[in-house]
Amino acid sequence: MIDAAAGLLRCPHCLDPLLRHEGSVRCDRGHSFDIARQGYVNLLRGDEHLGTADTTAMVDARQRFLAAGHFRPITDALVARTADVESPGGVIDIGAGTGHHLAGVLDGAPHRIGLALDISTAALRRAARSHPRLTAIGCDVWGPLPIRSDVAAVVLDVFSPRNPPELLRITHRDGILCVVTPSNRHLHELVDALGMVTVDPDKERRLDESLGGHFVQIDRTDLEWDMNLDRVDTEAAVTMGPSARHLDSTATAMRLDALGSPASVTASVTLTTWRRR
Repeated sequence: MIDAAAGLLRCPHCLDPLLRHEGSVRCDRGHSFDIARQGYVNLLRGDEHLGTADTTAMVDARQRFLAAGHFRPITDALVARTADVESPGGVIDIGAGTGHHLAGVLDGAPHRIGLALDISTAALRRAARSHPRLTAIGCDVWGPLPIRSDVAAVVLDVFSPRNPPELLRITHRDGILCVVTPSNRHLHELVDALGMVTVDPDKERRLDESLGGHFVQIDRTDLEWDMNLDRVDTEAAVTMGPSARHLDSTATAMRLDALGSPASVTASVTLTTWRRR
């Protein structure tokens, strides 16, 4: 799909359009980016901060957890919300990780192509194989995106950073932005027992403030469900996210053992949908 995907891309250096040229994509000014043998294209400029990239262990844990279906209600809600979008353009997932949710949305939109954006090489390798109409692109989602303006019919942001001016720029005037954020009840049993990173109680207000100057919220759906997690899935829930960077592995293993198996854990998120002002 790299030929079709190139029509959505711009050069991260000069912002000119990119076109496929044999084993690379390049712009008319001569900036060239190789297509990795795993199928992704790295459009990082070289000055980005890779310290925030998910590690292979984090990506592997997320792959196991998502493949087990524990976050299927999120994918289903995104598919339902995006199915009737009439805007031209692709589906662009910000901080897409393994591409799991984007692949589900593409299954429900057989006429669209998708771009999975992430800074993690380990995630890009997974995402590139997740769907035949998906292209994985390496970039820093905090900076200027290597995406042409007004080309996204749907922008997905699931538990990921948000750069409102860039989200506005890439979203088509008739397109939508779908944002999934955790509530303060999300995984609260594990947060309390293991000392995981907590959700900012002011998150909803900050989301409204950050996006409100650029987008208008048109829909909100609160989702909550119970998950019965065995020992492997419980560990994956802990190690697939930012808490993996802060917890002591030995102490965490002991606390996981103390939880027992299966563990009853709450998933609680909010899906908000936005249109351009």
